[in-house]
Amino acid sequence: MMTASAAMLPLEVEEFLSWMATERGRSKNTLSAYRRDIQGYWTWLSERGSTLQSVDRAALDAFVSDRRGAGAAPSSVARQIAAIRMLHRFLAEEGIRRDDPTVDVEGIRVPAGIPHPLTEDEVAALLAAPATTEPVGLRDRAMLEFLYATGARISEACGLSLGDFDHEEQLVRLLGKGSKERIVPYGRYAAAALAEWLGPSGRPHLEPQRWARRGDAEAVFLNLRGARLSRQAAWALVKKYGDRIGLGHKLSPHVLRHSCATHLLDHGADLRIVQELLGHASISTTQVYTRVSQERLFDVYRTAHPRALGR
Repeated sequence: MMTASAAMLPLEVEEFLSWMATERGRSKNTLSAYRRDIQGYWTWLSERGSTLQSVDRAALDAFVSDRRGAGAAPSSVARQIAAIRMLHRFLAEEGIRRDDPTVDVEGIRVPAGIPHPLTEDEVAALLAAPATTEPVGLRDRAMLEFLYATGARISEACGLSLGDFDHEEQLVRLLGKGSKERIVPYGRYAAAALAEWLGPSGRPHLEPQRWARRGDAEAVFLNLRGARLSRQAAWALVKKYGDRIGLGHKLSPHVLRHSCATHLLDHGADLRIVQELLGHASISTTQVYTRVSQERLFDVYRTAHPRALGR
């Protein structure tokens, strides 16, 4: 019998499915199949007292063995494992768990996808959505401006401490994957939004009388209880404002990261510079992660090719 916890998929799975829709461009039918496959996996884990964070390779082998023992077709098992592997790869890349227990599973190819950024007008509408007459609105606008200005991952933004900023030079230290640090600039709009949030009308209103955890006192972004804002809460606020302006179907946890990178490329930034800003170890990752618009490609062709305009 399916338990209540097994019936409801956890938030990180919903994030994954949203990411698959917006950034990998998967169809509704494909997403429905992924949901069914992951639901079966989640139910199996829940019945054994396991979670997405605790499952290991031995448990995965047991799951596959159980599926085969139940008479599932090899193609069905392979499809379900593919969905599970993509889910765990997402969880590892987002920092929800440190490792990927499916990394040694053979015969499953995870297809690469092309991110789908917002247009510049859509980004402007999203950044203007928070009401800045209250502290939470100031926080949310600062978060959105920061994500777009720097291309930071949501987890990197949530992990920020007050000492990570050089406000005079408009630079910030980000701690990325593998605890690798990088210094990233940000512009005047993000600087203004951060100054308002960190000023007397913003962050001080969410500071508790007594900090529950020592590290929270240095956190840049706080929740309503005065604790460090979680990545789930940060993604929820991005989604909230996207829904408010009718862009919810286009949003994913990294939509502003993709948009930042793509717009930099659209305006002539070098791919290597974007690679450094995003903190990618390989340039090939940046090439997949960002999308140079057809319009930009056509413009470059028309202006650069000697016979494009019949000169």
